[in-house]
This record gives sequence, structure tokens and C-alpha cells, in this order.
Amino acid sequence: MTDPMPSSPDKLRVAVAQLATVMLDRRAGMERVLSAIADGKSQGADLICFPEAYLPGYPFWLSDGHGARFDDDRNKRLFAHYADQAVTIEDGHLDPICDALREADMAAWLGIVERPRDRSGHSLYCSYVHIDAEGRVRSVHRKLQPTYEERLVWSPGDGHGLVTHRIGAFTTGGLNCWENWMPLTRAALYAQGEDLHVAGWPGNRRNTEDLTPVLAKEGRSFVVSVCGVMRRDDVRDDMPEADFVREAVGDMSADGGSCVCAPDGSFLLEPWVGKDGTGKDGTGVKTVEIDAARVREERQNFDPSGHYSRPDVTRLHVDRTRQSLARFDDGTD
Repeated sequence: MTDPMPSSPDKLRVAVAQLATVMLDRRAGMERVLSAIADGKSQGADLICFPEAYLPGYPFWLSDGHGARFDDDRNKRLFAHYADQAVTIEDGHLDPICDALREADMAAWLGIVERPRDRSGHSLYCSYVHIDAEGRVRSVHRKLQPTYEERLVWSPGDGHGLVTHRIGAFTTGGLNCWENWMPLTRAALYAQGEDLHVAGWPGNRRNTEDLTPVLAKEGRSFVVSVCGVMRRDDVRDDMPEADFVREAVGDMSADGGSCVCAPDGSFLLEPWVGKDGTGKDGTGVKTVEIDAARVREERQNFDPSGHYSRPDVTRLHVDRTRQSLARFDDGTD
């Protein structure tokens, strides 16, 4: 089902929410999400995009916090708190956000750490959620391969969320962080007509300034890279092991770097960081207008899943079944 059309059939206003982390506090993080939705609405946005794992936060402490120590009491306590603050969609944790989007007539890509009931209710997944302008959760993409130390807290996902959604004249898809480096995963979205790609990142311009133009040129699509900001003073006093986490995350774990590229690889929004090299003035909501005519122009000479594909020679098989441990046959029709 296509979301309500924007005012101009070919144009869409996309809001980029570059927000500071509220470390491991789902409720406080949600308040920032709701505030960003209100900001996006005031700027006339049709779609708003949030960073990877924004609710309840990226596990920044792992790299320099001895996260690989096995059976370590401190790591156990941090993981237990992380799981407690994670998002269980089945329990209605996203309902306030869905309600706000419906009232704003705005769709969203939202990064969460998901604690799903269908995988025991205790393991965690880095998930990118698409919510439409009617406030419905349309898809939940669980990150296929957590990167490096992320594997200490996140489980590998599956292909169930490798889907696209129509918003006005555009077909949008989203991936988490280094999934955007995976050629076959990108191809799975191109094959479904994606022309507005959203890449969620925990933060850092080094991740976005080179790759975003490449993805735009490869897909002949608009590409939104949306990042968070993480500073030492974003660690709350009341969270477990707060002093240890502050020391582990350092002064500036994530400096933002959100940006938007047109289908020719040019920047519509240059990588966004604080003017002094910190994130102190590098947070907020910025909106850009994109025009589907620009996609059609660039697809004239290259269309990765259309006239410039050869499915008779190379073809991709994608398994989109949701993984589960058991399949039960209760003998009912």
C-alpha cells in the first residue's frame, strides 16, 4: 500500500534527525525521537530518518571496555541493563512513536535494539524499523551481520526485512551501518526498485563522507546517511557502571556525519558535524527536498536492476523467511 502522496507528486521532503544518544534509557531516548518528529513536522517532512540503534543506544563501551572478557560480572550487568532497556515491539514500546507519526502524517526509518519475543525474548538484534505515515510498523530488518565487537551483544539477523516501501513517487529501503558495504544485500533492495536508500549509522563522518556518494552513483538513487552523536557527558549517572562506560567511550565516540546525496553522487546535505569538531552544535533535524525526476535522469544511462542488469547471466536468490528455532504442527487446518 502506498503512503499518502506529498503535495508535489514527484517531490518528497526528507528529515534527517542527528541526535545525541541517551545512553541506555529507552524512555528518555523516545522523548528525543518524539521531539524530532515534531521538528520534522514543522519543516514539512514526509519522511524522517533516525540513526542505527538509537533506542536505547549503540554499545559504544565495547571497543575499549574489555567487552570480550568471558563470564565477566561487569559485562553481564551491562548486558542485562541493555536488554532491559531494549525495544520489544510486541509489548507496545513503539506505540507512542507510531501515534506521533500518524498525527504528523509522516513515515520514518528508526534504528532500535530489538528484544523480540520470537527469538526467546532475551537475545538482542540491531533492527531498522520502517513505520508508515499511518503509524503502522511495516517492516523490521534485523542486521544480517553485526560488525566486529557488536557480535558480543547483538545476534545475527535474517532476510525477512529486506523489503522496500512506497512513499509517494519513491521506493525506499534501509540498512544498518556496515550492511551498506554488502553488495548482494544492496542488490536485494535495488531489485525491488529502490530509489531512496536510507543508511543508519551510530555516528562518525568517516563512515559516511566517502560511501554515501558511491551508493548514490551505484544505485542511481537518493541516499540518506543518518548518524548519531555520542560524547562522554551523554553517559547518564544513574546507569550501571557509569564511570567505567564514560572512560571506555572517551570524549567523542561519534561526531555525527549525516549527509544526503543525489543520484549523481553530489551532496544535497554535506556531512554534518559540529563546527568545532565536536558534536555540541551538531545535533538537530535538517530537511531536504528530493525530486524523483533526478532518479529518472540518472537511470537513463544506468539502471542497476533494469536495462543494465543481465538476469539471464547473474541472478540473486534471497531467503526472506523469518528465522526461528522450531516449527510447530498442532494438527489444525
